Amino acid sequence: QVQLVESGGGLVQAGGSLRLSCAASGRTYSRYAMGWFRQTPGKEREFVAAISRSGFSTAYADSVKGRFTISRDNRDNAKNTVYLQMNSLKPEDTADYYCAANFRAAVGTQTEVGSYDSWGQGTQVTVSS
Repeated sequence: QVQLVESGGGLVQAGGSLRLSCAASGRTYSRYAMGWFRQTPGKEREFVAAISRSGFSTAYADSVKGRFTISRDNRDNAKNTVYLQMNSLKPEDTADYYCAANFRAAVGTQTEVGSYDSWGQGTQVTVSS
């Protein structure tokens, strides 16, 4: 069993920055491919960013490219900790942000909700205009 816990959400003005963190606990014997998704009321959960097990590959939604950066902690005792640095935030970035882990993929990044095996509870991000 792997538990994911997000933190770092909050209220920020447009143009500001936030850094989200996601820490995995439990049976974290291996590195996992990780991703960030977001969801607003009445809409489907959408892909934001993903990072491979090695950390060498990343992927971003077009709407966040150039503004958001996903990274992971490579230390052995934090090998499944990932971050989402969000800069130049816009009101349309307002959403609940979820961290997810893919236990199966050996290489590459995954952009589909169905590719992920474990999810966090989410952290709320609100960007005011």
